[in-house]
Amino acid sequence: MRTAREYKEKEIYERLEPYIGAWFRKKYHHFTPPQRYAIVEIMNRNNILICAPTGSGKTFACFLGIINYLCKLCSANKLEDRIYCLFISPLKALGNDIRRNLEEPLDEIAKIAKEKEGVDTGIRVAVRTGDTTQKERQSMLRKPPHILITTPESAAIILNAPKFRLHLKKLDYVIVDEIHEIADSKRGAHLSITLERLQNFCSSEFTRIGMSATISPLEEVAKFLVGYSESEGEGEGLEQRDCLIADVSFAKELELSVIVPLNFIFVQSDVAKQDTDTTAALYEKVKELVEKHESTLIFTNTRSGAERVSYKLAKMVGEVDKDKIGTHHGSLSRETRFAVEEGLKEGKMKAVACSSSLELGIDIGALDLCVLIGSPKSTTRLIQRAGRSGHRLEKTAKGYLVVTDMDDLVECAVLARRAKDKKLDKVRVVGCALDVLAQHLVGMSLEQKWNVVDAYNLIRRAYPYRDLKHDQLVSVLRYLSGMHSELENRKVYAKIWYDEEEGVFGRKRSTRGIYMTHVGTIPSESSVQVFLRAPRPKEWIGEIDEPFLEKLAPGDTFVLGGKTYKFVSVRGMRAYVDPFDGMPTIPAWIGEMLPLEYDSAIEIGKFREEIEKKIEERSEEKREIVDWLKKEYRLEETAAENVFAYFEEQKRYARVIPNHRRIVIEHYCDDIGRQNIAFHALYGRRTLDALSRAYAYAISIAYKTNVSITINDNGFILKLPHKNVDVESVAGLVNSDNIEEMLRKSVWKTELFKRRFRHCAVRGLMVLKQYKGYEIGVGKQQRSSASILGVAKKIENFPIVEEAFREILEEVFDIEHAKEVLRGVESGAIEIRTIKTPVPSPFIHNLVALQASDVVLMESRRELLQELHRRVMAYIEET
Repeated sequence: MRTAREYKEKEIYERLEPYIGAWFRKKYHHFTPPQRYAIVEIMNRNNILICAPTGSGKTFACFLGIINYLCKLCSANKLEDRIYCLFISPLKALGNDIRRNLEEPLDEIAKIAKEKEGVDTGIRVAVRTGDTTQKERQSMLRKPPHILITTPESAAIILNAPKFRLHLKKLDYVIVDEIHEIADSKRGAHLSITLERLQNFCSSEFTRIGMSATISPLEEVAKFLVGYSESEGEGEGLEQRDCLIADVSFAKELELSVIVPLNFIFVQSDVAKQDTDTTAALYEKVKELVEKHESTLIFTNTRSGAERVSYKLAKMVGEVDKDKIGTHHGSLSRETRFAVEEGLKEGKMKAVACSSSLELGIDIGALDLCVLIGSPKSTTRLIQRAGRSGHRLEKTAKGYLVVTDMDDLVECAVLARRAKDKKLDKVRVVGCALDVLAQHLVGMSLEQKWNVVDAYNLIRRAYPYRDLKHDQLVSVLRYLSGMHSELENRKVYAKIWYDEEEGVFGRKRSTRGIYMTHVGTIPSESSVQVFLRAPRPKEWIGEIDEPFLEKLAPGDTFVLGGKTYKFVSVRGMRAYVDPFDGMPTIPAWIGEMLPLEYDSAIEIGKFREEIEKKIEERSEEKREIVDWLKKEYRLEETAAENVFAYFEEQKRYARVIPNHRRIVIEHYCDDIGRQNIAFHALYGRRTLDALSRAYAYAISIAYKTNVSITINDNGFILKLPHKNVDVESVAGLVNSDNIEEMLRKSVWKTELFKRRFRHCAVRGLMVLKQYKGYEIGVGKQQRSSASILGVAKKIENFPIVEEAFREILEEVFDIEHAKEVLRGVESGAIEIRTIKTPVPSPFIHNLVALQASDVVLMESRRELLQELHRRVMAYIEET
């Protein structure tokens, strides 16, 4: 991995065809930073990863050198009817944008080439995705495009299209767009093997070009892009391919501000008496920002939040502008989303509220401002979202973070500072996904008969599979070839043949149709219908989403339709509940929550440590600390005063402030005598998911009691029905050696495991979602999956079961960072402090409120927080 060098404009123009150089100079005047780094290197056929902000000319950084090459071939009358460049985009809509953005320049270049050189360029561009008609595909087969734009899934399908794949035999370039979006997911694992299979098919090495928005570490993403070259011997001598890195991600100016809609309850005691509606104040602030700008993108962290914001804004702006307020998220139809995208591009929209759907590089034109309601939960996401404004490179990207509570204020202040300091959250490239491997092995069997050693070496060249063990490959081959005969009773049949003695495998008849209709990794999800179990069976209550169901365990309570129910069981896509008179344990929106990332959480811990040090030293008065917050974190006076008051109250009451090097275990009894053990821990919510489940499981086994979990980004509360747990010994129940086994046992019978196993079984072609042209519903898939799991779990180290565990531990949870935290505790690098309090301390007030968040209105939630605050202050005054 090497850093790319920046070329002078003169050097680039010298390499371009004169008429292309003249066209570019007239149209764009100057090369942008990513273009100065990338164009010549691509001409030199060097692999390169380009990291640059939105609107910085990344597309032409990739394509200009390729277009120049194709035009040279035209001039020499050597341009063939084949695909020279394969452009892979994670979103179909992005592909259509790229085609449109290429066609106009190609037409202009063709015109000037004809006028000045008498050359007919005739460079063809086409898009091939799941939406491409059969007629269009036939046309491409007869007259292939020189540049083909596709998705990761369609690229894999093309590899198994016997005639069309021949057009890729002499492929020169592969461009992977928005690589940051897939590197840490199973789509990335799938694409990595697709690229190695493609390379194995091609007659020579193609040049790999990656385009990314802000991401870290770039070296890891570059390794993911290029993989490994040919190795000698079985599984030995993998050699990393070379790759240049062009990092101009901070070439664009970024202006961030943290906005507090109104005073919180910490600045003055009489503020607690205020009856101002926090929500109304928030919407008023957003409306004010929208009115000051021509076009605004408003990011929320949930789809329902986007709907609420657009609805409220449309009512507030009046009749004239209400049609200029839009909504954009993944649950809306493609037509609705496209209309909003076009409206933004054409300048017809005043404001659009969205979830994460517009973070990707879909062309939405020039925006004045991005507003983020609540913390974006990672510095990387903050930069990506704010970077959607000021679309051109010379424009400053403006982002306003509108906070919703005290924890949100602290989080936003730290994230904005991290963004200013160019500190990013590290992405972790996806691990060795065995379900994806199974799918590709079936695809490979359709190409030819394979020697297992050759297949093993090919797969290990894909970066996510570099550590694949030969035994793992064999276990997948044994499953795919039907060697587990007990699965046939569950209608799981062989997809390949495998001669273990000879070490070869190949295709079975009728497998092609199954493979071609199941390529990909995105799981099918559906709403789960909720029914009363008794006294009137089959009475329908409503529906919940699958991600929400994954969080439920029997006995959990939640609100649906304004009433509370206790979860009993699930069959297929039907959940059965009993009426319940009491508080819910699971908030209804928990399935949508964005998790705080580990690196950002550590920075918040460092911030807490620094504030505590300033308070303890008493060398600085309140005024000095407030001024420091205003200067270093660019906070308004009110915001800075609130932060100081919040920390001072925690310090005075609990005598300790938790941080990244100190976990505080606080225990107290609630009003009805139940023991609550609260872990103040800042390590990212996926890490806390792992730790909370492990500790809950350990306590439940040690004390033979039920334990309920409430979790947010700052910690978790374990609630027990009695109060006889020795809190001093709790920390020692979980360690870095036993946490993985504890988590495996704790999730084994959960809805989370059952659903994730279904996802893995569908990817691994164990459960079919389509057969002989008929769609198989998600409910039937789930029932088949449950039946198969009953058998598969009895087979030692069965690959699809093991993959379901790996996915949960590494992708749903963050087992590696959880182990790292526990090792820190074991070595003494992380301190454990146990405290007993009569009332929950300020830093867990939001967690306490979260336990009741579904049945109390916002006003009631605010009253609860104020009551907790009042009781804390009364205790401080008494002592």
